[in-house]
Amino acid sequence: MNRHPLEQLFRDLVERAFVLSLRWDDRQVIDYLTRLLMQFTHRDALYALRDVNGRPLEEVAEMLYYADVRLGAQSFYQEREVHKHIGDYTLFWTGLFPEAVPKLRASLRKDHLVDYVRQGKQSYYLVSLFDIGEWREEAPLFRKLSEQFEVCQQGLYAVRQYWQEMERESFRQLERRLIW
Repeated sequence: MNRHPLEQLFRDLVERAFVLSLRWDDRQVIDYLTRLLMQFTHRDALYALRDVNGRPLEEVAEMLYYADVRLGAQSFYQEREVHKHIGDYTLFWTGLFPEAVPKLRASLRKDHLVDYVRQGKQSYYLVSLFDIGEWREEAPLFRKLSEQFEVCQQGLYAVRQYWQEMERESFRQLERRLIW
């Protein structure tokens, strides 16, 4: 199968991080995280959730309103999709860019009291409870993502370290070519 070069890069980095560094060879998790990285290369996907006025939801606290049929969710389908996005969003930030989380949770923001790890685990767990019909097969994946959230964070941080090392090596190679 021909993959987009960026997808192949992400797959290689995720496999390296999870299989070699963490010794966790779970193809379902590796595939999911590769797709997540591809999806979130687009800012629009990272902020895909919208309020009733079409404004992007940029804070987990806002997203949670639309993740509950008793509040803003129009259906159980929307509730599941919003919780899935919250899990993905919190895993993305806490895994790849943990240094950004304090800014995302600054005192003047709605997320000030939101624990991203705890909420990410909870959201993935809630997604795993949708284990009927079209969602039956993937429900165990979300249970795993919930239970192993911190391991996934470590793996994504390792992905970042690997790509930063690749970047440094590419720069060193370019520098050597220019000097010689």
